[in-house]
Amino acid sequence: MLKSMTGFGRSEQTVGGKTFLVDIKSLNGKQFELQLKLPGFLKPFEFQIRKLLSSKLGRGSLDCTISLKQTGNAKPVSINTDLARAYHKALAELSEELNLDPSNILSTLVKLPEVITPTSDTLTDEEWQEFERVIQAAIDDLNLHRLDEGKSLEADLLLRIDNIEKQQEEVIKLEPLRQQKIREGLKKLLEEHVGKDNYDPNRLEQELIYYIEKIDISEEQVRLKNHCDYFKAILQEPEEGKGKKLSFILQEIGREINTSGSKAYDSTIQKCVVLMKDELEKAKEQVLNVL
Repeated sequence: MLKSMTGFGRSEQTVGGKTFLVDIKSLNGKQFELQLKLPGFLKPFEFQIRKLLSSKLGRGSLDCTISLKQTGNAKPVSINTDLARAYHKALAELSEELNLDPSNILSTLVKLPEVITPTSDTLTDEEWQEFERVIQAAIDDLNLHRLDEGKSLEADLLLRIDNIEKQQEEVIKLEPLRQQKIREGLKKLLEEHVGKDNYDPNRLEQELIYYIEKIDISEEQVRLKNHCDYFKAILQEPEEGKGKKLSFILQEIGREINTSGSKAYDSTIQKCVVLMKDELEKAKEQVLNVL
């Protein structure tokens, strides 16, 4: 079973009188990359949060937002009333002296430094353990999305490999005909330019055997079939984190396809090679999304 790197997870729960909303969005990435947004009072737990997400989600480019919803008991900010009164007194005197409308003093007050500051409240050890479960619920939701997406990826990858194997079957059928065409073509060239009775047939046969061995693609076809079988076997393995391994196998599949194409010297086989390359590129695009 495959798991995609793309998905979305959400969890909302109340911990210690505070209602948290955790959103996690994941896209494909070569390594674990995390953009974390969280309230100021959770900063002491940032390392633990990052470690938890990294251990549970593996690779991917993740965007995690933890927000605090306003509740009756929650105090996301605190107001320094003594400082606000001092500011107000000075502003009121200034507005009276300049004959200005004092009705906008409040909107000005809340923008002044240190009047409104993030709450100094933090989570207790017991609340942190509860909050971990909130994050875990969002991770579980994200992983469900990843598994659903992984099913589609697996079906598409199997289709691409099956299409490559179908083209390989055609190549195997054409291989004996290709050798015969090469043999007849060389004989025809010699007869046209040298004459039928002016060359040694035995020496020609030796040279033909050497030449055909040089352009033989049977070994490439055996390795290609083995790589395709291995790719499908890896897809069925239960463990996660198979994306890089599958990518490496596709590189090996591509190497055998390219070598077959360079040694083919046959237009019909070249067409099969082009179709195999097309399916391979589609598989490479899809495997980039596999965890």
